Amino acid sequence: MSGDTLIDRVGRLPFVAPAEPTGVPAAVLIALSPVDGADDLGLVLVQRPEHMRTHAGQVALPGGGVEPGDRDGVAAALREAEEEVGLDRRAVRVLGSLGRTYLSVSNFDVLPVVGVWDGRGALHPNPAEVAAILRPTLRQLADPANHELVPLTRLLPAEAVRARVVPPGAAGLQRRRHRRLGLHRRAPLGVPAPDRPQRPATAARVGPPADHEVVPRPTARR
Repeated sequence: MSGDTLIDRVGRLPFVAPAEPTGVPAAVLIALSPVDGADDLGLVLVQRPEHMRTHAGQVALPGGGVEPGDRDGVAAALREAEEEVGLDRRAVRVLGSLGRTYLSVSNFDVLPVVGVWDGRGALHPNPAEVAAILRPTLRQLADPANHELVPLTRLLPAEAVRARVVPPGAAGLQRRRHRRLGLHRRAPLGVPAPDRPQRPATAARVGPPADHEVVPRPTARR
């Protein structure tokens, strides 16, 4: 339907003026790109290296702390994406920012910045900060078939994180974005309970186990 494509919905997201952070100021870039022949948008995600002090091995949006030289959170998100995956900040058209998300494990108060680019430029991981680049689409991430219920202990300790999953904080941010875009669907009933009586958390699987080579799903051209 004309005027109701996914990119049209992104343009109608409730962008807000950034509030004052309650923790350490940080920002991430939600870099969206068109998918050839489909009403879908590609997304750039990174997997953190195992040697990092926090978020080791986890899948995340490119981003990090706001530095003194950054004009604001938007500038920080663009700089971090360029440093981490080589995404030219000049190629990104910033649409706006969403409400902040506080991550207690790192004390970062994260500003999500939404931008669009053509998806054609080559991306290269900075090995100091990025072990792999993943390129799922929004519809793949929103599909309940790609979600599973796992114990928190599988996600949080670095030594336990072996599957490429989106951890609870980032997954929650994604679920809110999917609802606003009309992509959110409930997972089917009858999801098996975890083997151990531990608090479960919903995670979106975006790739194979970490001991496999990353083969990106068919998405926008790099």
